[in-house]
Amino acid sequence: MRGRPVECGAHRGQLEGENRALEMSSTVPKSSNIFWHDCPVGKTDRQNLLKQKGCVVWITGLSGSGKSTLACTLGRELHTRGKLAYVLDGDNLRHGLNKDLGFAAEDRAENIRRVGEVAKLFADAGLVCIASFISPYRRDRESCRALLSDGSFIEVFLNMSLELCEARDPKGLYKLARAGKIKGFTGIDDPYEAPLNCEIEIKEVDGVCPSPSDMAAQVITYLEDKGFLHE
Repeated sequence: MRGRPVECGAHRGQLEGENRALEMSSTVPKSSNIFWHDCPVGKTDRQNLLKQKGCVVWITGLSGSGKSTLACTLGRELHTRGKLAYVLDGDNLRHGLNKDLGFAAEDRAENIRRVGEVAKLFADAGLVCIASFISPYRRDRESCRALLSDGSFIEVFLNMSLELCEARDPKGLYKLARAGKIKGFTGIDDPYEAPLNCEIEIKEVDGVCPSPSDMAAQVITYLEDKGFLHE
Protein backbone atom coordinates (compact mmCIF):
# COMPACT_ATOMS: atom_id res chain seq x y z
CA MET A 1 0.00 0.00 0.00
CA ARG A 2 1.02 3.61 -0.49
CA GLY A 3 0.23 6.49 1.81
CA ARG A 4 -1.38 5.91 5.22
CA PRO A 5 -0.36 2.68 6.94
CA VAL A 6 -3.06 0.30 8.15
CA GLU A 7 -3.10 -0.73 11.80
CA CYS A 8 -1.54 -3.89 13.10
CA GLY A 9 -3.93 -6.00 15.10
CA ALA A 10 -4.91 -9.53 15.97
CA HIS A 11 -3.11 -11.31 13.15
CA ARG A 12 -0.30 -12.86 15.18
CA GLY A 13 -0.98 -16.41 14.01
CA GLN A 14 -1.25 -15.52 10.34
CA LEU A 15 2.47 -15.67 9.58
CA GLU A 16 3.55 -18.45 11.98
CA GLY A 17 3.96 -21.05 9.24
CA GLU A 18 5.95 -18.66 7.08
CA ASN A 19 8.07 -17.68 10.07
CA ARG A 20 9.04 -21.30 10.70
CA ALA A 21 10.13 -21.65 7.08
CA LEU A 22 12.14 -18.42 7.31
CA GLU A 23 13.80 -19.57 10.52
CA MET A 24 14.88 -22.82 8.89
CA SER A 25 16.20 -21.10 5.76
CA SER A 26 18.18 -18.55 7.78
CA THR A 27 20.26 -21.30 9.38
CA VAL A 28 21.29 -23.04 6.16
CA PRO A 29 24.55 -21.55 4.78
CA LYS A 30 25.61 -21.66 1.14
CA SER A 31 29.19 -22.56 2.07
CA SER A 32 30.18 -26.16 2.67
CA ASN A 33 32.52 -27.66 5.26
CA ILE A 34 31.66 -25.14 7.97
CA PHE A 35 30.57 -26.07 11.46
CA TRP A 36 28.90 -24.23 14.32
CA HIS A 37 31.24 -23.79 17.30
CA ASP A 38 29.71 -23.53 20.77
CA CYS A 39 31.51 -21.69 23.57
CA PRO A 40 31.20 -22.55 27.28
CA VAL A 41 29.77 -19.13 28.18
CA GLY A 42 26.25 -18.89 26.78
CA LYS A 43 23.44 -16.38 26.48
CA THR A 44 21.99 -17.22 29.89
CA ASP A 45 25.38 -16.64 31.53
CA ARG A 46 25.69 -13.23 29.91
CA GLN A 47 22.13 -12.26 30.84
CA ASN A 48 22.71 -13.24 34.46
CA LEU A 49 25.88 -11.13 34.51
CA LEU A 50 24.08 -8.10 33.03
CA LYS A 51 20.86 -8.64 35.00
CA GLN A 52 18.78 -8.18 31.87
CA LYS A 53 17.44 -10.31 29.04
CA GLY A 54 18.77 -9.80 25.52
CA CYS A 55 16.22 -8.74 22.94
CA VAL A 56 15.70 -6.77 19.73
CA VAL A 57 13.43 -3.71 19.76
CA TRP A 58 12.68 -3.21 16.07
CA ILE A 59 11.28 0.27 15.35
CA THR A 60 9.56 0.59 11.97
CA GLY A 61 7.55 3.32 10.26
CA LEU A 62 7.60 5.91 7.53
CA SER A 63 10.45 8.36 7.13
CA GLY A 64 9.84 11.23 9.56
CA SER A 65 7.72 9.16 11.95
CA GLY A 66 10.23 9.58 14.78
CA LYS A 67 12.12 6.26 14.68
CA SER A 68 15.64 7.58 15.27
CA THR A 69 14.45 10.00 17.93
CA LEU A 70 12.64 7.22 19.78
CA ALA A 71 15.64 4.89 19.44
CA CYS A 72 18.05 7.41 20.95
CA THR A 73 15.62 8.44 23.71
CA LEU A 74 15.01 4.80 24.58
CA GLY A 75 18.73 4.06 24.57
CA ARG A 76 19.39 6.97 26.92
CA GLU A 77 16.61 5.93 29.30
CA LEU A 78 17.91 2.35 29.46
CA HIS A 79 21.43 3.65 30.08
CA THR A 80 20.12 5.82 32.92
CA ARG A 81 18.55 2.72 34.45
CA GLY A 82 21.85 0.87 34.27
CA LYS A 83 20.80 -1.35 31.35
CA LEU A 84 23.10 -2.09 28.43
CA ALA A 85 21.60 -1.16 25.06
CA TYR A 86 22.88 -0.36 21.59
CA VAL A 87 21.18 1.49 18.73
CA LEU A 88 21.45 0.28 15.14
CA ASP A 89 20.36 3.20 12.96
CA GLY A 90 19.51 2.81 9.27
CA ASP A 91 21.44 5.85 8.04
CA ASN A 92 24.44 5.12 10.25
CA LEU A 93 24.84 1.55 9.01
CA ARG A 94 24.78 2.74 5.40
CA HIS A 95 28.04 4.56 6.16
CA GLY A 96 29.78 1.24 6.87
CA LEU A 97 28.24 -2.23 7.01
CA ASN A 98 25.72 -1.52 4.25
CA LYS A 99 27.49 1.20 2.26
CA ASP A 100 27.48 -1.03 -0.82
CA LEU A 101 23.67 -1.16 -0.93
CA GLY A 102 21.20 1.13 -2.69
CA PHE A 103 17.44 1.41 -2.30
CA ALA A 104 16.13 -1.05 -4.89
CA ALA A 105 13.87 -3.74 -3.43
CA GLU A 106 16.61 -6.39 -3.45
CA ASP A 107 19.09 -4.01 -1.78
CA ARG A 108 16.58 -3.08 0.88
CA ALA A 109 15.97 -6.77 1.56
CA GLU A 110 19.71 -7.42 1.92
CA ASN A 111 20.05 -4.33 4.13
CA ILE A 112 17.46 -5.68 6.56
CA ARG A 113 18.83 -9.24 6.38
CA ARG A 114 22.28 -8.05 7.47
CA VAL A 115 20.85 -5.90 10.24
CA GLY A 116 18.70 -8.78 11.46
CA GLU A 117 21.74 -11.02 11.78
CA VAL A 118 23.73 -8.32 13.62
CA ALA A 119 20.78 -7.59 15.93
CA LYS A 120 20.49 -11.28 16.73
CA LEU A 121 24.13 -11.31 17.85
CA PHE A 122 23.59 -8.28 20.10
CA ALA A 123 20.56 -9.99 21.68
CA ASP A 124 22.60 -13.17 22.15
CA ALA A 125 25.24 -11.06 23.92
CA GLY A 126 22.53 -10.02 26.38
CA LEU A 127 22.00 -6.47 25.15
CA VAL A 128 18.80 -4.64 24.35
CA CYS A 129 19.40 -4.00 20.64
CA ILE A 130 17.35 -1.07 19.33
CA ALA A 131 17.02 -1.24 15.54
CA SER A 132 15.63 1.84 13.81
CA PHE A 133 14.73 1.21 10.15
CA ILE A 134 11.91 2.11 7.79
CA SER A 135 12.01 -1.58 6.80
CA PRO A 136 8.97 -1.15 4.55
CA TYR A 137 8.47 -4.76 3.48
CA ARG A 138 6.64 -7.10 5.83
CA ARG A 139 8.46 -10.23 4.71
CA ASP A 140 11.85 -8.69 5.50
CA ARG A 141 10.74 -7.79 9.03
CA GLU A 142 9.25 -11.23 9.55
CA SER A 143 12.50 -12.86 8.45
CA CYS A 144 14.24 -10.92 11.26
CA ARG A 145 11.57 -11.98 13.73
CA ALA A 146 12.15 -15.60 12.72
CA LEU A 147 15.80 -15.32 13.77
CA LEU A 148 14.68 -14.92 17.39
CA SER A 149 12.14 -17.63 18.10
CA ASP A 150 12.06 -17.09 21.88
CA GLY A 151 9.79 -14.04 21.87
CA SER A 152 12.68 -11.59 22.14
CA PHE A 153 11.83 -9.74 18.89
CA ILE A 154 9.71 -6.72 19.79
CA GLU A 155 8.29 -4.87 16.82
CA VAL A 156 7.39 -1.24 17.51
CA PHE A 157 5.23 0.32 14.80
CA LEU A 158 5.20 4.12 14.68
CA ASN A 159 1.84 4.48 12.99
CA MET A 160 2.08 8.10 11.91
CA SER A 161 0.15 9.27 8.86
CA LEU A 162 1.89 10.15 5.64
CA GLU A 163 0.51 13.67 6.01
CA LEU A 164 2.15 14.11 9.41
CA CYS A 165 5.48 12.63 8.31
CA GLU A 166 5.55 14.72 5.17
CA ALA A 167 4.76 17.88 7.14
CA ARG A 168 7.63 17.11 9.53
CA ASP A 169 10.06 16.06 6.77
CA PRO A 170 13.19 16.63 8.92
CA LYS A 171 15.59 15.58 6.15
CA GLY A 172 13.75 17.24 3.25
CA LEU A 173 13.33 13.87 1.53
CA TYR A 174 9.60 14.08 0.87
CA LYS A 175 10.10 17.39 -0.92
CA LEU A 176 12.74 15.78 -3.14
CA ALA A 177 10.52 12.75 -3.78
CA ARG A 178 7.54 14.93 -4.73
CA ALA A 179 9.82 16.81 -7.13
CA GLY A 180 10.83 13.53 -8.76
CA LYS A 181 14.43 13.80 -7.57
CA ILE A 182 14.20 10.63 -5.47
CA LYS A 183 12.65 7.52 -7.00
CA GLY A 184 11.17 4.61 -5.07
CA PHE A 185 10.60 6.66 -1.93
CA THR A 186 8.56 4.85 0.71
CA GLY A 187 5.04 6.24 1.04
CA ILE A 188 5.24 8.21 -2.23
CA ASP A 189 6.01 5.81 -5.08
CA ASP A 190 7.01 2.70 -3.12
CA PRO A 191 4.81 0.87 -0.61
CA TYR A 192 5.04 0.64 3.15
CA GLU A 193 3.54 -2.63 4.40
CA ALA A 194 2.30 -2.08 7.93
CA PRO A 195 2.89 -4.81 10.53
CA LEU A 196 0.23 -7.44 11.15
CA ASN A 197 1.62 -8.72 14.45
CA CYS A 198 3.52 -5.92 16.15
CA GLU A 199 4.00 -5.97 19.91
CA ILE A 200 3.69 -2.20 20.30
CA GLU A 201 1.83 0.31 18.15
CA ILE A 202 2.26 4.03 18.76
CA LYS A 203 -0.18 6.38 17.02
CA GLU A 204 -0.37 10.09 16.50
CA VAL A 205 -2.84 11.97 18.69
CA ASP A 206 -4.94 14.66 17.00
CA GLY A 207 -2.42 14.87 14.18
CA VAL A 208 0.55 15.20 16.54
CA CYS A 209 3.33 12.70 17.17
CA PRO A 210 3.65 11.75 20.87
CA SER A 211 6.71 13.11 22.66
CA PRO A 212 9.89 11.00 22.54
CA SER A 213 9.77 10.50 26.31
CA ASP A 214 6.17 9.26 26.17
CA MET A 215 6.99 6.83 23.37
CA ALA A 216 10.08 5.56 25.17
CA ALA A 217 8.07 5.10 28.37
CA GLN A 218 5.61 2.88 26.50
CA VAL A 219 8.44 0.65 25.28
CA ILE A 220 10.08 0.58 28.73
CA THR A 221 6.81 -0.53 30.29
CA TYR A 222 6.56 -3.40 27.82
CA LEU A 223 10.15 -4.48 28.49
CA GLU A 224 9.54 -4.39 32.24
CA ASP A 225 6.27 -6.30 32.02
CA LYS A 226 7.86 -9.03 29.89
CA GLY A 227 10.86 -9.43 32.19
CA PHE A 228 13.58 -8.11 29.87
CA LEU A 229 14.84 -5.64 32.50
CA HIS A 230 14.94 -8.00 35.47
CA GLU A 231 17.26 -7.28 38.39
